[in-house]
Amino acid sequence: MKIYQVGGAVRDELLGLPVKDRDYVVVGATPEEMVRLGFKPVGKDFPVFLHPVTREEHALARTERKTGPGYKGFTVHAAPDVTLEEDLARRDLTINAIAKDEHGNVIDPFGGARDLRLRVLRHVSPAFSEDPVRILRVARFAARFGFDVAPETMALMRTMAANGEVDALVSERVWQEFAKGLMEIAPRRMIETLAECGALARVLPEWSALDAAHALGALDAAAARGAELSGRYAVLFAGGAEEVADRASARLRAPGECRDLAVLAARTRTTIERGPALDAAALVDLLQQVDAFRRPERFETLLVVHECAAAAGRADPPGPARLRRAAGAARTLDAGAIARAYPDDIAAAIRAARIEAVARIL
Repeated sequence: MKIYQVGGAVRDELLGLPVKDRDYVVVGATPEEMVRLGFKPVGKDFPVFLHPVTREEHALARTERKTGPGYKGFTVHAAPDVTLEEDLARRDLTINAIAKDEHGNVIDPFGGARDLRLRVLRHVSPAFSEDPVRILRVARFAARFGFDVAPETMALMRTMAANGEVDALVSERVWQEFAKGLMEIAPRRMIETLAECGALARVLPEWSALDAAHALGALDAAAARGAELSGRYAVLFAGGAEEVADRASARLRAPGECRDLAVLAARTRTTIERGPALDAAALVDLLQQVDAFRRPERFETLLVVHECAAAAGRADPPGPARLRRAAGAARTLDAGAIARAYPDDIAAAIRAARIEAVARIL
């Protein structure tokens, strides 16, 4: 039995990046032997075990054979006679098909280290086309590392998209990869890669209804500001129609916080742009409409979204800044004291007090 460190940990070490999780492949062992050694089985689709001390994942070396459509249509063969090279050959990209033995020796049968130096994302074998999730992963790695996609890999991805293989992906899996890509250092590279191979029109057809250049510029600004996921997602739709954001979110099965912020950003774009022209009463009503007093964190993210959208157009966005000041002034009030003083019409009394507070700082 031999144990090799594989995948992302080896790749990131070669790149000089910090390693978060380490995965291992075990060659020459059976499930029974792993259990006898104290490993705990956790795999459902294929034999994966947790190390008895480190709790790190150890998978038995395996091969895969395509038996049906989509990313679940595989038959897995895990046995002691499966070699390390056979296991690495089933992986998506050469940079993820590198192993390291217990002595620190690198095993690289497909030239992954070379492609790391060349900053290229290249598929290991034609079997890449059997799993459409790999298109999303390539796009996500392009966003993470800024690497180029090898011409032959892009050609293969185009063929997969044209053949409808991407259509077999379930929304949850698309969102999982899409969300990860949005949080990478250069998220626009993910969208550009998906668009170039034709997959974006399949997984997000609503993109054609948006101003792509503006949306990508806003996404750049959001990434530069370190915006959270909901903010990065919402900036894509801030310049479009509300129904586009709603439809896309339903298609992607985006979490509620992402969907709500995207729809709200599209709905409020014109109003917030008019912020400098609004009087105190209109500002307070707008703050109430966007739930700024009950959900201050989401309100702040909404303002960041609009600032990033404005930055994409190289405009100075005074609206969000004015709203931010207005909200700060309105929050200084003691709503409880006002409610006790005017029990017959609490809402009107609080609104009047907020208007007065906002008017003082305009």
